[in-house]
Amino acid sequence: MKKWFLYQKKADFNEIGARYGISPILARILCNRDVQSEEQLRMYLEGTLEDCHDAALLPDIQRAVDILKEKIASGKSIRVIGDYDVDGICSTYILVEALQCMGAKVDAAIPHRIKDGYGLNDSLIEEAHADGIDTILTCDNGIAAISQIELAKNLGMTVVVTDHHEVPFAEQEDGTRLYKMPPADAVIDPKREDNRYPFPGICGAVVAWKLVQLLCQEDTGFLREELLQVAALATVCDVMELKDENRIIVREGLKRMNTAPIPGLRALIEAAGLQEKKLSAYHLGFVLGPCLNATGRLDTAGRALELLQAKDRSIAASIAQELRDLNESRKEMTKEGVEEAVELAQKQLEEAGRLDSVLVIYLSQLHESLAGIVAGRIREKYTRPVFVLTDGQEEVKGSGRSIVGYDMYGEMTRCGDLFLKYGGHKMAAGLSIPRDRVEEFRERMNRNCPLTEAELIDKVYIDVALPFSYANEQLVQEFEKLEPLGNGNSKPLFAQKNVQVLQPRIFGRQRNVLKCKLVDADRTEREGVYFGEVDAFMEFLNTHAGQSVSILYQPTINSYKGNSHIELVIEDYC
Repeated sequence: MKKWFLYQKKADFNEIGARYGISPILARILCNRDVQSEEQLRMYLEGTLEDCHDAALLPDIQRAVDILKEKIASGKSIRVIGDYDVDGICSTYILVEALQCMGAKVDAAIPHRIKDGYGLNDSLIEEAHADGIDTILTCDNGIAAISQIELAKNLGMTVVVTDHHEVPFAEQEDGTRLYKMPPADAVIDPKREDNRYPFPGICGAVVAWKLVQLLCQEDTGFLREELLQVAALATVCDVMELKDENRIIVREGLKRMNTAPIPGLRALIEAAGLQEKKLSAYHLGFVLGPCLNATGRLDTAGRALELLQAKDRSIAASIAQELRDLNESRKEMTKEGVEEAVELAQKQLEEAGRLDSVLVIYLSQLHESLAGIVAGRIREKYTRPVFVLTDGQEEVKGSGRSIVGYDMYGEMTRCGDLFLKYGGHKMAAGLSIPRDRVEEFRERMNRNCPLTEAELIDKVYIDVALPFSYANEQLVQEFEKLEPLGNGNSKPLFAQKNVQVLQPRIFGRQRNVLKCKLVDADRTEREGVYFGEVDAFMEFLNTHAGQSVSILYQPTINSYKGNSHIELVIEDYC
């Protein structure tokens, strides 16, 4: 059951609205997103790429630039080693493209999820050394690869790390943290303890993009028009908060994707049937990104990198269709995994009378690449941190997805002795663990869990209690100023009580759409639509026949054959 909360933040919304040419309602919404100071408001509403933070503030970045320029000048071979998710693929693409532009002798390697696991491993280091590679440049990984980087250094190789994950640490008896930095020649990571970069919430691809900015300062057109698109895609797909410069990067990247996408992205857009649509953050996160991710999950992420690098339109189209088909297979496998996970969670609920605060679900037959997706779906359903584990080739592997207020990586560190390997950040993590320690892992994560029952309630925050008469086309059109929407910059959500729901009807081949008329206390009538569990909603309406209800809603403009009208999308009810 969701619990509703109305934002209570205070400000002079009329004054803010007058100053920036927006409605007081929009000013209130921005205030609810903690956009309040003059600089925050200006950057949110008017920010450009020039407002992005100075790349030179990232730790070790100038040292990395100097190393790479020297390696390029002397003709040394460089290998970029990324990761198999969208962020890792995009990071790899950015670095390889830029280095090639500078005349570097460069190639790329992306670990195989099953064979290699996450990030650097000894075999990747040894292969690079056998191939005569002088310098390893990591992206979206490397911060936790202490022993692997030691191996590379012992073999006489130069190592530059670019990453955005948490720096490993050991918790001391007094509660302080002793951070463990890898022995690389340069380590660029905004999560470093000595970081001066103003906004550490950037993804691996943006870290790579920042490095490239200093490395190729003379070629700004290339940076902005091509690499920016890929950095934007990675930002959304790695579920970074769309705040501060992330909003600017995604907004500007989308502009370029909508007008002049790079050939690989154009092919993927066409394969997904989006060529006639204006791309939004939703399309990046839920349509295009999963196609790239599917290669790393079910095949090899190298194929997704090939798509981004493709210059020939027919080759790009062929790879894009392959990725789309692979993602369709992934969807079906995910559906089966989610169903099995829900069964196990419900069994625990029935037998124990409650769910663990931290769910650890072991699905031995699940394809290990899908563990993170399934964990995310279960987290959404039960509003608690979730780990999904499955059998790897030699050990149990898994992925975790967290909720706000629970530092997943930090809590895992408290029982780090259990793992063969682990890493991540506050909201997501990956691990491998011996089979005989799975139950101990579940027990210790729950014993140490700091979450209260109140923190495990699914909370919904309402922007404004808004009568239907205010939900007009002008207001909805003004919401375009909020784009791009996503994590950390959610869609505005409104509430209204004493609503009559009239003439409810279920539509759709799968009976998954309910339409109705909504009338509020002021007798303003609007069309309503509900996309949730429609049978449960219909049952609720039948049991409350003749009674007024409260709804949470988002106003949209429904356009059909040249006619448009306001439609309220019902998000919740009581």
